[in-house]
Amino acid sequence: MSSVDLSIEVNGMLFENPFILGSGPPGTNARVISKSFNQGWGGCVIKTISLDVSKVINTNPRYAKLKHDKEVIGFENIELISDRPFETWLEECREIKTNFPKKMLIASVMEEYSKGAWQEIIERVQETGVDGFELNLSCPHGLPERRMGMAMGSNPDIVHEVVDWVMEVAKIPVWAKMTPNVGDPTLSAKAALDAKADGISLINTILSVIEVNLKTLRPMPTVEGHTVPGGYSGIAVRPIALRHVMEVAKAFPQTKISGMGGIHTGYDAAQFMLMGSHTVQVCTGAMIQGYGVITKLIDELTDFMTGHGFTRLEDFIGHSLDYFTTHADLVERQQEAKRTQAGKGNLDDRTWQGEIASETDSLTAN
Repeated sequence: MSSVDLSIEVNGMLFENPFILGSGPPGTNARVISKSFNQGWGGCVIKTISLDVSKVINTNPRYAKLKHDKEVIGFENIELISDRPFETWLEECREIKTNFPKKMLIASVMEEYSKGAWQEIIERVQETGVDGFELNLSCPHGLPERRMGMAMGSNPDIVHEVVDWVMEVAKIPVWAKMTPNVGDPTLSAKAALDAKADGISLINTILSVIEVNLKTLRPMPTVEGHTVPGGYSGIAVRPIALRHVMEVAKAFPQTKISGMGGIHTGYDAAQFMLMGSHTVQVCTGAMIQGYGVITKLIDELTDFMTGHGFTRLEDFIGHSLDYFTTHADLVERQQEAKRTQAGKGNLDDRTWQGEIASETDSLTAN
């Protein structure tokens, strides 16, 4: 078996492996972050923090699961950012970096549309010794009336302005976390990069209504009979996340990307890296499978690399991007190859006979 090196340097940060716990419940305090580091995670993005937590009041329940044959394929949350005091977070970030100096600790921060607030949180948090920042410009629910999260990140002009404020005072790497709740994912990413962000994280969760309880007729998760649209994550969002990573990676090929969205296995992680991700973040996957899933993730990614003869992550990051083209080019390539065998390439809208299942199969990639 060939030797595989899973370490990678991104924006000057050295990750022992590319697996990062994504911002959310898995990184909700020093105790759980320390547990994850002891189990082998390469890094952690802490749960998003802000200067003033008085406005952060969560509900219970705040999660809902979408299942298929008893497997959780989708997960919705209406959870807000951290409700723990800002000063407590400063103390715990110092504690974590003292105890785990070689683990990468990234602070997720979110503030209102205020230069003073953004610059204050950056200056105060970076003094704790954290390795980098992730700007939460993308949370799809909670506090939109304060122009926070997605309300900010879906506007490229505001993204540029906020990232510019941050970069004036940041002394460590800064990633801008993008929302999928837009038509063109490259626009806000370009705005962030034009303002000198060091990297891009994507995707955050997808604004959703996960289901309606057909007994109570109430949408889920129900809080005192009511709810709000929330953020959708889990296995089912992976195809959407892969597309967003691909779009940004192709548009900005020199950009460092941290990809996420539906990663439950090391093989999922490999797909994100083939699309251009340098690191991968796991949040819902860890919530469902536990912190110990890191061992499986590492083993599966190693298995993928060994099977292809890759020894370093850089050997295959972005490898599959060149295989995206236009539909017109696909038609030309297929015509040139003269793929005329039955059921392949010669079934057009005039020749469907009504055997919808078998005819669909004949046009489906294996």
